[in-house]
Amino acid sequence: MAALAPYPGRPGPSGEPDLTTALGTAAALRVGATTASAVVEATLRRIADVGPRVGAFVHVATEQAMQAAAEADRRLAEVPNRADRERDLPPLLGVPCPVKDLNPVAGMPYVAGSRALLGNVADVDDGVVHRLRDAGAIVVGKTTTPEFGFPCYTEPDVAPPARTPWDLTRSAGGSSGGAAAAVAAGLVPIAHGSDGGGSIRIPAAACGLVGLKTSRGRISPGPLGVDGPGLATNGVLTRTVRDTALGLDVLTIGWPGDGYRLPPPATTYLQACDRPPGPLRVGVLREPIIADCAVAPAALRAVERAEAVLRGLGHDVTEAPRPFPADRWAAFAALWSVLALSIPLPPQAEDLLTPLTRWLRERGRAVSGIEYAVAVAATQQLARATAVAWDSYDVILTPTLAQPPAPIGSLRDDADPAADFDAQCAFTPWTSTYNLTGRPAISLPLHREVTGAGEAAVELPYGVMLGARLGEDETLLSLAAQLEAADPWVGTIPTVG
Repeated sequence: MAALAPYPGRPGPSGEPDLTTALGTAAALRVGATTASAVVEATLRRIADVGPRVGAFVHVATEQAMQAAAEADRRLAEVPNRADRERDLPPLLGVPCPVKDLNPVAGMPYVAGSRALLGNVADVDDGVVHRLRDAGAIVVGKTTTPEFGFPCYTEPDVAPPARTPWDLTRSAGGSSGGAAAAVAAGLVPIAHGSDGGGSIRIPAAACGLVGLKTSRGRISPGPLGVDGPGLATNGVLTRTVRDTALGLDVLTIGWPGDGYRLPPPATTYLQACDRPPGPLRVGVLREPIIADCAVAPAALRAVERAEAVLRGLGHDVTEAPRPFPADRWAAFAALWSVLALSIPLPPQAEDLLTPLTRWLRERGRAVSGIEYAVAVAATQQLARATAVAWDSYDVILTPTLAQPPAPIGSLRDDADPAADFDAQCAFTPWTSTYNLTGRPAISLPLHREVTGAGEAAVELPYGVMLGARLGEDETLLSLAAQLEAADPWVGTIPTVG
């Protein structure tokens, strides 16, 4: 069970550096308050101590991380003047940042949460890893993911489940569950994640973090990956909106041949956090979109809290309609199953897959070429329908999840993968809408509530999700930063007991 401890906004009595935010860590390095080697050593100690209890890592790159830290210290020493460091050095120099195990990192295991890939080691860095390294980040390891990132829980057969540090009996969400657990437990200040149906926002909500799915075309999957149906994007999990904005600034540098490209920000995404968004029209939607399911009262109270703060900030808050009926969401299921089938695996690997992955691949085999083309067209039609339904709103506010963080094992159903899939939809009835439409959406940890009584009492996070029009990531970050300033959530962090 997790207990609450004061937020460690400065080095503790042990003298270890503050590792709670990426911007804070980078600033400490620039002023010479600590060294990259000390930061990484402290990070590795925390990972060794707490990492297994929250199921955050599937691989810790101790030697590579320490070598990268020594190189960061060398670069810092070459630029002794603080002003010159701010201008000339990359923004994440010396900051630990693990990579989700759906993306290859040269010399590290690349298993994607699957028994079918055990023993596989990557020989190249993915594009997003290049961008993180170019920004000076130190890749300290690979974080836990469910098999190929398909479920909204992180319970792979190859590693322990990822647990939210707020209550170790509950899931960290998925599929970036290990990344979220690592940040929420204070192991690292920022972690790479990816989102194809909510896989950054879901664990952000379950772990009390900030999680942004950017607009389609904002972050390139290149040069190794392709856009495909355009559902998924890379990103980061962080404690603060500004750390998320910094991550976006780092990752939005494109690659030759990108199929989607959006205009760059007016200045930077980080600077957008300091610009007031102006009065916005906010539509509130409490009704689930893709499933007929109950919504926990605490999740609705999180929305009510956000509504009150938004009104106090001068925004026009009204009710918003459901953008399309649930049955039109079937296009997502067709695309999702074909994506599962398209994973290049030898026939003998099929028996090593989880029941859910096998079920998804079997559904993919049943989708004909014309059915796939119709599904792609249907997603484009849904994007148009959503744009019409929400045209009068700048931002849409919903809960991120319909329920509190799910108990470990409560969603996974190996005996009935179809029921497993339906349970996931009921748990996440809003998130995939933004993957289908390509719009940006951010989950914010605006609310927490105590459940249970006595020794069983535990405080759990409840995320609220804000979504904007395609391309309006700056507006979303500006509003999110305004909410963070008006109703700060960085007051306490869970301490794993």
